[in-house]
Amino acid sequence: MLSRVAENIYWLARYLERAEDTARLISVNSHLLLDFPQATSLGWSSLVTITGSDELFNRHYREHDEVSVLSFLCMDRRYSGSILSSLAAARENLRTTRDVMPRSIWEEVNQLHLNVVRQAERGLSPRQRDAFLGQVIRSCETVNGIIAGTLSHTQVRTFLSLGRQLERADMTTRIIDVRSANLLPRSAEDLKPFETLQWMSVLKSLSGHQMYRQQVRLAVRGPDVLRFLLQDESFPRAVVCCIGQLSRELAPLPRHRPALAAAERCLQLLTGACIDKLARQPDRLHDFIDEVQIAVNELHAEICLSWFAPFATGLAEERQGQHQRQQG
Repeated sequence: MLSRVAENIYWLARYLERAEDTARLISVNSHLLLDFPQATSLGWSSLVTITGSDELFNRHYREHDEVSVLSFLCMDRRYSGSILSSLAAARENLRTTRDVMPRSIWEEVNQLHLNVVRQAERGLSPRQRDAFLGQVIRSCETVNGIIAGTLSHTQVRTFLSLGRQLERADMTTRIIDVRSANLLPRSAEDLKPFETLQWMSVLKSLSGHQMYRQQVRLAVRGPDVLRFLLQDESFPRAVVCCIGQLSRELAPLPRHRPALAAAERCLQLLTGACIDKLARQPDRLHDFIDEVQIAVNELHAEICLSWFAPFATGLAEERQGQHQRQQG
């Protein structure tokens, strides 16, 4: 497979996963706010923080209100992670690789993109929000179903899986980082109102509430939710599960050793963590999540270096320099 094709497929999967995850996040936050009294401080600004785009948002918007945040996350072409921008990028990557993908995938992604463009032209009102977000989520799930049912187990499918798993792991860590900072008590008496409801929303943001209840069989508590989302090996959006699946996909590829080693380092970091201690120290948990995100970024860099030629030269020189410094 050409490195250009592999890279486009990898980013196709990441963009589709990003659009779906963003839609889930907005949908869950919308329903959560309905259960809270109006006086609560919970609002929309945390969604921008989760995406790591505060600086760009503040450059173009004055208020962190519902209309501004929804416009930014759903329809703003200036933000590369918005639903519209993500689907446009996914469609373009798919357009250049249509010869190796089932036609039905192109038809589904193209139709979804056209629908979102039309919705952007009409504007997104609160009344239309649920239907719009539901359409994005269902279409992305449909694409994953078509991939599972019709795409042969070749390197095309492997790079789709690599992109999807890495994007899921990244989004899960972002949600944990931002939500846990506001929810974990800093003392035994520091209990947050509606804490259980908010931890449930964290699970629902990742479609994990039902699986949590089936597998953990405990009341929804912060430490248990963190353990489930970070270390559960069977839940598809848990970070350990994502990186573990990614490791298995890497093994059959040529030149896989550097990327596989990066994945193993990430897994060791996750499995070696004591969640109970981290849950009692929110600042320490934040530092730990930073370490995990750095490890995920390093894994992404190794994938780029190993298989995507345009990005490889600079990384190869950097790795060679690091090796020479270590030898020196």
